[in-house]
Amino acid sequence: MTRLHQFAFVVCTALILSGCNKETDQPVYQASEALPDYNQSRFAYYQQETRDWLLEHRVFMTKDKERELSLIMPQEFTPTTPNGEAVLLVHGLGDSPFSFKDIGRHLASKGYLVRTILLPGHASKVGDLQLPVIEDWQGAVEHHIALIKKKSDKLWLGGFSTGGNLVTEQALQDDSIQGLLLFAPAYKPTSKAVRFADIAGVFVDWVDIYPEVSHLRYNSLPMNGAAVYYQTSANVREQLKDQQYDKPVFMLLSEGDKVIDTPYVAETFSNVMVNPHSQLVWLGEQAPNESRVTAYTMKLDEQKISNGSHMGMLFSPLNSEYGTQGTMRICNNGQGDELEARCLAGEEVWYSAWGYTEPDKVHARLTYNPYFEESMQIMDKMMQVTQ
Repeated sequence: MTRLHQFAFVVCTALILSGCNKETDQPVYQASEALPDYNQSRFAYYQQETRDWLLEHRVFMTKDKERELSLIMPQEFTPTTPNGEAVLLVHGLGDSPFSFKDIGRHLASKGYLVRTILLPGHASKVGDLQLPVIEDWQGAVEHHIALIKKKSDKLWLGGFSTGGNLVTEQALQDDSIQGLLLFAPAYKPTSKAVRFADIAGVFVDWVDIYPEVSHLRYNSLPMNGAAVYYQTSANVREQLKDQQYDKPVFMLLSEGDKVIDTPYVAETFSNVMVNPHSQLVWLGEQAPNESRVTAYTMKLDEQKISNGSHMGMLFSPLNSEYGTQGTMRICNNGQGDELEARCLAGEEVWYSAWGYTEPDKVHARLTYNPYFEESMQIMDKMMQVTQ
Protein backbone atom coordinates (compact mmCIF):
# COMPACT_ATOMS: atom_id res chain seq x y z
CA MET A 1 0.00 0.00 0.00
CA THR A 2 1.42 3.39 -1.02
CA ARG A 3 1.56 6.31 1.37
CA LEU A 4 -1.24 7.96 -0.59
CA HIS A 5 -3.40 4.89 -0.20
CA GLN A 6 -2.53 4.70 3.50
CA PHE A 7 -3.52 8.34 3.91
CA ALA A 8 -6.82 7.78 2.11
CA PHE A 9 -7.52 4.72 4.25
CA VAL A 10 -6.96 6.65 7.45
CA VAL A 11 -9.27 9.46 6.31
CA CYS A 12 -11.97 6.93 5.38
CA THR A 13 -11.54 5.24 8.74
CA ALA A 14 -12.00 8.58 10.47
CA LEU A 15 -15.19 9.28 8.57
CA ILE A 16 -16.56 5.83 9.29
CA LEU A 17 -15.73 6.15 12.98
CA SER A 18 -17.33 9.57 13.16
CA GLY A 19 -20.64 8.19 11.94
CA CYS A 20 -21.16 11.45 10.03
CA ASN A 21 -21.83 13.20 13.34
CA LYS A 22 -20.83 16.84 13.74
CA GLU A 23 -19.59 18.39 16.93
CA THR A 24 -22.35 20.46 18.51
CA ASP A 25 -22.16 23.75 20.37
CA GLN A 26 -23.90 22.41 23.47
CA PRO A 27 -21.84 22.85 26.68
CA VAL A 28 -21.71 19.11 27.35
CA TYR A 29 -19.59 18.59 24.20
CA GLN A 30 -17.18 21.44 24.92
CA ALA A 31 -13.89 20.92 26.75
CA SER A 32 -12.98 22.68 29.98
CA GLU A 33 -9.93 24.94 30.04
CA ALA A 34 -7.90 22.27 31.89
CA LEU A 35 -8.17 18.98 33.72
CA PRO A 36 -8.45 18.77 37.52
CA ASP A 37 -5.44 18.04 39.71
CA TYR A 38 -5.04 14.56 41.23
CA ASN A 39 -1.72 14.99 43.10
CA GLN A 40 -3.05 15.98 46.53
CA SER A 41 -1.09 14.73 49.54
CA ARG A 42 -4.15 13.17 51.20
CA PHE A 43 -7.12 11.31 49.76
CA ALA A 44 -9.54 13.56 51.65
CA TYR A 45 -7.95 16.62 50.01
CA TYR A 46 -8.27 14.89 46.62
CA GLN A 47 -11.96 14.24 47.23
CA GLN A 48 -12.66 17.81 48.32
CA GLU A 49 -10.77 19.47 45.48
CA THR A 50 -12.30 17.08 42.94
CA ARG A 51 -15.75 17.90 44.27
CA ASP A 52 -15.09 21.63 44.02
CA TRP A 53 -13.82 21.25 40.45
CA LEU A 54 -16.83 19.17 39.41
CA LEU A 55 -19.24 21.67 40.91
CA GLU A 56 -17.73 24.31 38.65
CA HIS A 57 -17.24 22.26 35.47
CA ARG A 58 -19.74 19.39 35.42
CA VAL A 59 -22.83 19.55 33.23
CA PHE A 60 -25.41 18.11 35.61
CA MET A 61 -28.11 15.80 34.26
CA THR A 62 -30.64 16.29 37.06
CA LYS A 63 -31.67 19.06 39.43
CA ASP A 64 -30.20 17.20 42.38
CA LYS A 65 -26.53 18.15 42.10
CA GLU A 66 -25.61 16.75 45.50
CA ARG A 67 -26.97 13.33 44.67
CA GLU A 68 -25.18 13.25 41.32
CA LEU A 69 -21.90 14.15 42.98
CA SER A 70 -22.37 11.52 45.68
CA LEU A 71 -22.68 8.87 42.97
CA ILE A 72 -19.78 9.79 40.68
CA MET A 73 -17.17 11.08 43.12
CA PRO A 74 -14.02 9.16 44.14
CA GLN A 75 -14.90 7.14 47.23
CA GLU A 76 -13.24 5.56 50.22
CA PHE A 77 -14.91 2.50 51.72
CA THR A 78 -13.67 2.01 55.27
CA PRO A 79 -13.95 -1.47 56.80
CA THR A 80 -15.52 -1.95 60.22
CA THR A 81 -13.03 -4.71 60.99
CA PRO A 82 -9.83 -4.01 58.99
CA ASN A 83 -7.76 -6.96 57.76
CA GLY A 84 -4.71 -4.80 57.04
CA GLU A 85 -5.06 -4.94 53.26
CA ALA A 86 -6.19 -2.34 50.73
CA VAL A 87 -7.68 -2.24 47.23
CA LEU A 88 -7.45 0.55 44.63
CA LEU A 89 -10.13 0.38 41.92
CA VAL A 90 -10.00 2.16 38.53
CA HIS A 91 -13.02 2.64 36.27
CA GLY A 92 -13.23 2.36 32.48
CA LEU A 93 -13.48 4.71 29.51
CA GLY A 94 -16.47 7.06 29.75
CA ASP A 95 -17.42 5.75 33.20
CA SER A 96 -17.07 7.04 36.75
CA PRO A 97 -16.18 5.66 40.19
CA PHE A 98 -19.82 4.58 40.51
CA SER A 99 -18.73 1.51 38.53
CA PHE A 100 -17.29 0.08 41.75
CA LYS A 101 -19.98 1.08 44.23
CA ASP A 102 -21.18 -2.48 44.82
CA ILE A 103 -17.76 -4.14 44.62
CA GLY A 104 -16.20 -1.49 46.86
CA ARG A 105 -18.83 -1.97 49.54
CA HIS A 106 -18.45 -5.73 49.36
CA LEU A 107 -14.67 -5.61 49.73
CA ALA A 108 -14.94 -3.23 52.69
CA SER A 109 -17.37 -5.64 54.37
CA LYS A 110 -14.59 -8.25 54.15
CA GLY A 111 -12.07 -6.00 55.88
CA TYR A 112 -10.32 -4.23 52.99
CA LEU A 113 -9.71 -0.49 52.84
CA VAL A 114 -11.03 0.41 49.37
CA ARG A 115 -10.58 3.53 47.27
CA THR A 116 -11.94 4.44 43.86
CA ILE A 117 -10.42 7.20 41.77
CA LEU A 118 -11.57 9.40 38.90
CA LEU A 119 -9.57 9.28 35.68
CA PRO A 120 -8.97 12.83 34.33
CA GLY A 121 -11.57 13.81 31.74
CA HIS A 122 -14.40 11.82 33.33
CA ALA A 123 -17.58 12.61 35.29
CA SER A 124 -17.68 16.28 34.29
CA LYS A 125 -18.81 16.51 30.66
CA VAL A 126 -17.94 14.34 27.71
CA GLY A 127 -16.15 17.21 25.99
CA ASP A 128 -13.43 16.88 28.63
CA LEU A 129 -12.36 13.55 27.12
CA GLN A 130 -10.77 15.66 24.40
CA LEU A 131 -8.12 16.78 26.93
CA PRO A 132 -6.25 13.86 28.55
CA VAL A 133 -3.12 12.17 27.30
CA ILE A 134 -2.11 8.73 28.48
CA GLU A 135 0.30 10.19 31.04
CA ASP A 136 -2.68 11.80 32.82
CA TRP A 137 -4.34 8.43 33.40
CA GLN A 138 -1.10 6.64 34.23
CA GLY A 139 -0.11 9.46 36.55
CA ALA A 140 -3.39 9.38 38.46
CA VAL A 141 -3.10 5.63 39.02
CA GLU A 142 0.56 5.85 40.05
CA HIS A 143 -0.09 8.70 42.49
CA HIS A 144 -2.99 6.97 44.21
CA ILE A 145 -1.09 3.70 44.46
CA ALA A 146 1.61 5.59 46.35
CA LEU A 147 -1.01 7.36 48.48
CA ILE A 148 -2.89 4.24 49.55
CA LYS A 149 0.37 2.41 50.26
CA LYS A 150 0.79 4.82 53.17
CA LYS A 151 -2.22 3.08 54.70
CA SER A 152 -1.29 -0.52 53.85
CA ASP A 153 1.71 -2.28 52.37
CA LYS A 154 -0.58 -5.09 51.17
CA LEU A 155 -2.28 -3.62 48.15
CA TRP A 156 -4.50 -5.15 45.47
CA LEU A 157 -5.24 -3.35 42.22
CA GLY A 158 -8.56 -3.65 40.43
CA GLY A 159 -9.87 -2.26 37.19
CA PHE A 160 -12.72 -2.37 34.72
CA SER A 161 -12.09 -2.28 30.97
CA THR A 162 -9.59 0.56 30.34
CA GLY A 163 -8.97 0.68 34.09
CA GLY A 164 -7.99 -2.99 33.87
CA ASN A 165 -5.30 -2.07 31.36
CA LEU A 166 -3.91 0.67 33.59
CA VAL A 167 -3.72 -1.45 36.75
CA THR A 168 -2.26 -4.44 34.92
CA GLU A 169 0.52 -2.23 33.59
CA GLN A 170 1.28 -1.05 37.14
CA ALA A 171 1.19 -4.54 38.64
CA LEU A 172 3.61 -5.85 36.02
CA GLN A 173 6.08 -3.16 37.10
CA ASP A 174 5.54 -3.33 40.87
CA ASP A 175 6.26 -6.64 42.57
CA SER A 176 4.81 -5.40 45.86
CA ILE A 177 1.24 -5.56 44.48
CA GLN A 178 -0.60 -8.52 46.02
CA GLY A 179 -2.58 -9.34 42.89
CA LEU A 180 -5.19 -8.13 40.41
CA LEU A 181 -8.99 -7.93 40.31
CA LEU A 182 -9.96 -7.53 36.66
CA PHE A 183 -13.40 -6.96 35.22
CA ALA A 184 -13.48 -7.22 31.42
CA PRO A 185 -9.95 -5.83 31.02
CA ALA A 186 -9.79 -4.19 27.60
CA TYR A 187 -6.44 -5.65 26.55
CA LYS A 188 -7.59 -5.89 22.95
CA PRO A 189 -10.60 -4.16 21.36
CA THR A 190 -12.93 -5.97 18.98
CA SER A 191 -12.76 -2.98 16.62
CA LYS A 192 -9.67 -2.97 14.43
CA ALA A 193 -10.33 0.63 13.38
CA VAL A 194 -9.69 2.05 16.86
CA ARG A 195 -5.93 1.69 16.34
CA PHE A 196 -6.16 4.60 13.88
CA ALA A 197 -8.02 6.88 16.30
CA ASP A 198 -4.99 9.08 16.99
CA ILE A 199 -4.47 9.76 13.28
CA ALA A 200 -8.20 10.02 12.61
CA GLY A 201 -8.36 12.69 15.30
CA VAL A 202 -6.52 15.02 12.92
CA PHE A 203 -9.61 15.00 10.70
CA VAL A 204 -12.58 14.53 13.03
CA ASP A 205 -13.09 15.18 16.74
CA TRP A 206 -15.70 12.54 17.59
CA VAL A 207 -16.18 8.82 17.23
CA ASP A 208 -19.86 9.16 18.15
CA ILE A 209 -22.14 11.88 19.42
CA TYR A 210 -25.28 10.80 21.25
CA PRO A 211 -27.59 12.71 23.58
CA GLU A 212 -25.95 12.89 27.01
CA VAL A 213 -28.69 11.79 29.40
CA SER A 214 -26.96 9.56 31.95
CA HIS A 215 -25.82 10.98 35.28
CA LEU A 216 -23.35 8.10 35.69
CA ARG A 217 -21.46 7.75 32.42
CA TYR A 218 -20.90 9.31 29.01
CA ASN A 219 -22.81 8.17 25.93
CA SER A 220 -20.62 9.92 23.34
CA LEU A 221 -16.92 9.40 22.66
CA PRO A 222 -14.34 11.91 21.42
CA MET A 223 -11.66 10.57 19.10
CA ASN A 224 -9.03 11.55 21.66
CA GLY A 225 -10.63 9.32 24.30
CA ALA A 226 -10.57 6.38 21.89
CA ALA A 227 -6.94 7.10 21.01
CA VAL A 228 -5.78 7.22 24.63
CA TYR A 229 -7.70 4.03 25.40
CA TYR A 230 -5.96 2.30 22.50
CA GLN A 231 -2.58 3.41 23.84
CA THR A 232 -3.38 1.70 27.14
CA SER A 233 -4.26 -1.51 25.33
CA ALA A 234 -1.16 -1.45 23.13
CA ASN A 235 1.04 -0.79 26.17
CA VAL A 236 -0.34 -3.67 28.19
CA ARG A 237 -0.21 -6.12 25.29
CA GLU A 238 3.44 -5.25 24.77
CA GLN A 239 4.19 -5.76 28.46
CA LEU A 240 2.32 -9.06 28.61
CA LYS A 241 4.21 -10.42 25.64
CA ASP A 242 6.62 -13.27 26.41
CA GLN A 243 6.20 -13.13 30.20
CA GLN A 244 4.12 -14.62 32.99
CA TYR A 245 2.45 -12.99 35.98
CA ASP A 246 2.61 -15.19 39.07
CA LYS A 247 0.48 -13.20 41.53
CA PRO A 248 -3.18 -14.16 42.08
CA VAL A 249 -5.65 -12.77 39.54
CA PHE A 250 -9.42 -12.69 39.75
CA MET A 251 -11.01 -12.07 36.35
CA LEU A 252 -14.64 -11.69 35.33
CA LEU A 253 -15.57 -11.96 31.65
CA SER A 254 -18.79 -12.00 29.65
CA GLU A 255 -19.00 -14.23 26.59
CA GLY A 256 -21.43 -11.81 24.93
CA ASP A 257 -19.12 -8.79 25.36
CA LYS A 258 -18.85 -6.93 22.04
CA VAL A 259 -16.44 -4.26 23.30
CA ILE A 260 -13.34 -6.34 24.02
CA ASP A 261 -11.76 -9.38 22.39
CA THR A 262 -12.87 -11.78 25.12
CA PRO A 263 -11.14 -14.88 23.69
CA TYR A 264 -7.83 -13.00 23.65
CA VAL A 265 -8.27 -11.94 27.28
CA ALA A 266 -9.22 -15.47 28.33
CA GLU A 267 -6.16 -16.85 26.54
CA THR A 268 -4.03 -14.29 28.36
CA PHE A 269 -5.47 -15.50 31.66
CA SER A 270 -4.66 -19.12 30.83
CA ASN A 271 -1.16 -18.57 29.46
CA VAL A 272 0.17 -15.53 31.32
CA MET A 273 -1.62 -15.43 34.69
CA VAL A 274 -0.20 -18.68 35.97
CA ASN A 275 -0.82 -18.53 39.73
CA PRO A 276 -2.70 -21.74 40.63
CA HIS A 277 -5.09 -19.80 42.88
CA SER A 278 -6.17 -17.39 40.13
CA GLN A 279 -9.84 -17.58 39.17
CA LEU A 280 -11.80 -16.69 36.04
CA VAL A 281 -15.59 -16.30 36.25
CA TRP A 282 -17.13 -16.78 32.82
CA LEU A 283 -20.65 -15.50 32.12
CA GLY A 284 -21.75 -17.52 29.12
CA GLU A 285 -22.21 -20.89 27.53
CA GLN A 286 -18.81 -21.80 26.04
CA ALA A 287 -16.26 -21.35 28.80
CA PRO A 288 -12.54 -21.98 28.31
CA ASN A 289 -11.50 -25.51 29.21
CA GLU A 290 -9.47 -24.51 32.26
CA SER A 291 -9.50 -25.88 35.81
CA ARG A 292 -9.46 -22.34 37.26
CA VAL A 293 -12.65 -21.30 35.41
CA THR A 294 -16.16 -21.16 36.88
CA ALA A 295 -18.94 -20.72 34.29
CA TYR A 296 -22.52 -19.54 34.67
CA THR A 297 -25.18 -19.68 31.97
CA MET A 298 -26.53 -16.37 30.74
CA LYS A 299 -29.55 -17.78 28.95
CA LEU A 300 -31.97 -16.83 31.70
CA ASP A 301 -35.44 -16.71 30.19
CA GLU A 302 -37.21 -16.15 33.50
CA GLN A 303 -35.23 -12.96 33.97
CA LYS A 304 -35.51 -12.04 30.28
CA ILE A 305 -31.73 -12.15 29.90
CA SER A 306 -30.33 -13.27 26.53
CA ASN A 307 -26.60 -12.86 27.26
CA GLY A 308 -24.13 -10.90 29.36
CA SER A 309 -22.86 -7.40 28.62
CA HIS A 310 -19.57 -5.57 29.02
CA MET A 311 -20.76 -3.29 31.83
CA GLY A 312 -23.27 -5.54 33.59
CA MET A 313 -20.78 -7.71 35.46
CA LEU A 314 -19.96 -4.88 37.90
CA PHE A 315 -23.35 -4.36 39.50
CA SER A 316 -25.54 -6.21 41.94
CA PRO A 317 -29.19 -6.91 41.04
CA LEU A 318 -29.93 -4.66 44.04
CA ASN A 319 -28.02 -1.66 42.68
CA SER A 320 -30.09 1.52 42.99
CA GLU A 321 -29.38 2.70 39.44
CA TYR A 322 -28.55 -0.40 37.40
CA GLY A 323 -30.23 -3.27 39.29
CA THR A 324 -33.49 -5.04 38.54
CA GLN A 325 -35.42 -2.14 40.08
CA GLY A 326 -32.91 0.52 39.06
CA THR A 327 -33.61 3.91 37.52
CA MET A 328 -31.52 3.38 34.38
CA ARG A 329 -32.70 1.58 31.24
CA ILE A 330 -30.19 1.78 28.38
CA CYS A 331 -32.15 1.46 25.14
CA ASN A 332 -29.23 2.64 22.98
CA ASN A 333 -28.07 -0.93 22.56
CA GLY A 334 -26.88 -1.29 18.97
CA GLN A 335 -30.16 -2.80 17.77
CA GLY A 336 -31.30 -0.13 15.33
CA ASP A 337 -33.51 2.93 15.59
CA GLU A 338 -36.86 1.11 15.40
CA LEU A 339 -36.16 -1.29 18.26
CA GLU A 340 -34.55 1.46 20.30
CA ALA A 341 -37.69 3.60 19.89
CA ARG A 342 -39.87 0.69 21.03
CA CYS A 343 -37.64 0.25 24.07
CA LEU A 344 -37.90 3.95 24.89
CA ALA A 345 -41.68 3.78 24.45
CA GLY A 346 -41.86 1.31 27.33
CA GLU A 347 -42.46 -1.96 25.51
CA GLU A 348 -41.51 -5.19 27.22
CA VAL A 349 -37.77 -5.69 26.86
CA TRP A 350 -35.18 -8.39 27.19
CA TYR A 351 -31.63 -7.66 28.31
CA SER A 352 -28.37 -8.31 26.51
CA ALA A 353 -24.95 -7.12 25.45
CA TRP A 354 -24.66 -4.23 23.01
CA GLY A 355 -25.56 -5.23 19.44
CA TYR A 356 -27.36 -8.46 20.28
CA THR A 357 -30.67 -9.07 18.49
CA GLU A 358 -33.27 -11.80 18.23
CA PRO A 359 -36.42 -11.90 16.10
CA ASP A 360 -39.50 -10.48 17.83
CA LYS A 361 -37.56 -9.20 20.84
CA VAL A 362 -36.56 -5.73 21.97
CA HIS A 363 -33.32 -5.62 23.96
CA ALA A 364 -32.06 -3.06 26.45
CA ARG A 365 -28.53 -3.28 27.87
CA LEU A 366 -28.04 -5.76 30.68
CA THR A 367 -26.78 -3.52 33.48
CA TYR A 368 -26.31 -6.00 36.35
CA ASN A 369 -24.73 -9.35 37.09
CA PRO A 370 -27.30 -12.01 38.05
CA TYR A 371 -24.42 -13.95 39.63
CA PHE A 372 -22.96 -11.01 41.54
CA GLU A 373 -22.94 -12.75 44.92
CA GLU A 374 -21.46 -15.95 43.50
CA SER A 375 -18.76 -13.96 41.71
CA MET A 376 -17.85 -12.08 44.89
CA GLN A 377 -17.59 -15.33 46.86
CA ILE A 378 -15.10 -16.72 44.34
CA MET A 379 -13.10 -13.47 44.49
CA ASP A 380 -13.13 -13.52 48.31
CA LYS A 381 -11.82 -17.05 48.47
CA MET A 382 -8.96 -16.30 46.10
CA MET A 383 -7.94 -13.16 47.97
CA GLN A 384 -7.97 -14.94 51.32
CA VAL A 385 -5.34 -17.38 50.10
CA THR A 386 -2.70 -14.65 50.45
CA GLN A 387 -3.66 -13.53 53.95
